[in-house]
Amino acid sequence: MSTLENRPHTALLVIDVQKGVVAGATRRDEVVANIAVLVDRARRESVPVIWVQHSDNGLARGSDDWHIVPELERADTEPLVEKSYADSFEATDLETVLSGLGVGRLVVTGAQTDVCIRSTLHGALVRGYDATLVSDAHTTEDLTAWGAPPPEQVIAHTNLYWAHHSAPGRTAGTVATADVTFTGAS
Repeated sequence: MSTLENRPHTALLVIDVQKGVVAGATRRDEVVANIAVLVDRARRESVPVIWVQHSDNGLARGSDDWHIVPELERADTEPLVEKSYADSFEATDLETVLSGLGVGRLVVTGAQTDVCIRSTLHGALVRGYDATLVSDAHTTEDLTAWGAPPPEQVIAHTNLYWAHHSAPGRTAGTVATADVTFTGAS
């Protein structure tokens, strides 16, 4: 269980599923569809859905590319965390939002696997959260031109190492969309 006191709840974290971020992402449509399934399930089960939106010099706040993809719609009551760094906790109000909701366990989805997803997973775990990565609900673009492995390998490797990650008093792991539970450990 989480090492955070009085944090019994789980939240679904949807990271950077923005038009410009996922435009060229591997398995984009499948991943977005899986996230939509999880958003609907979380809402039905009264589990908080937290939306994270990135902006920087290449992704201007308010631009068309900055907006969440049209297949997903944030409810007005669902928190939106704006960020400028890979780790969704860094220089944002994410911790305040989660604390206010009594959340100690995160179910993580979104983009990009090799940057914001990994950084946020590690950021969550070192801050005391349990962090579950949804293995078929995260994606990345092809960065092989810059020396990265092909996207499918990046995704597979991230799923492999997060499935076996741990920390004292905290849980990590991966689970497929169909097997996600919002109560207890997945």
